[in-house]
Amino acid sequence: MASPGIDPADLTARARIRDAALLHFGEHGFDRATIRGIAETAGVSSGLVRHHFGSKQALREACDAHLASVIRRLNDQVRSDYTTSRVNHVAGARAAMAPYQRYMARALAEGSATALFDVMVELSEQWLAEADAARPDPPGVDRHTRAAVITAMALSVPVLHEHLSRAIGVEVFSPDGDLLLARTLIDIYSHAMLSTEDAAKILAALPEPRNT
Repeated sequence: MASPGIDPADLTARARIRDAALLHFGEHGFDRATIRGIAETAGVSSGLVRHHFGSKQALREACDAHLASVIRRLNDQVRSDYTTSRVNHVAGARAAMAPYQRYMARALAEGSATALFDVMVELSEQWLAEADAARPDPPGVDRHTRAAVITAMALSVPVLHEHLSRAIGVEVFSPDGDLLLARTLIDIYSHAMLSTEDAAKILAALPEPRNT
C-alpha cells in the first residue's frame, strides 16, 4: 500500500505497521484482524506494534488519521490546480485513494471512521461554498447538512461495491470499473434531473420543517 515509486523497504516500521493494518482491517474487518497478522505483514514483532500504537483500537485511529491527512492533501492539490493546471489532479486523487477503498468500505460499514467522515464533510463544505456563490437561488438547506448528505452518497459506493459491481458488470475497484464510475458520475452531475421550477413546486408541497 506504499505510494507509487516508494520501495516498501524504505518505509519506517511505524508506517509499515500502519499500511499492514489498513490492508488487514480492509480484508478481514476490525474484529477479525489480529495484531500478530498485522505484525507479520509489516515484517515486525507484535511487541513493536504495541510499542508504536499501544492497542488495536489506537492503530485503527492512526489509520483514520493517516487517511484524513491524505484526503486533505489531495483536496488542497485539486483545489489549487483545478482551473490553472493541465495536469489531471482529479484523476491523480482517485488513483491515490484506490488502495484504501476496501479499508474505507469496511470501516464505514462497521460504524467507525468517524473522524474520516467528518473531514470529508468539512472539505465538501468548502466546495459547496464556491458553488453556492454561483447559484441563482438561495439554498433551502444549510451547507453542513448538504455536505454531510453528499459525503454519505459518495461513500456509499465503496460500502455497496459488491452490489454495484454486479449491477454494472465490472468490478468497481478495478481500473476499468473506476473509469466507468468516474464517467457515470460526471454525466449525472453535469445534467440536472430537476429544473429550478420543478424543484420549487415539489418543495412547496412538502410540510414545513419542525424546529427541534
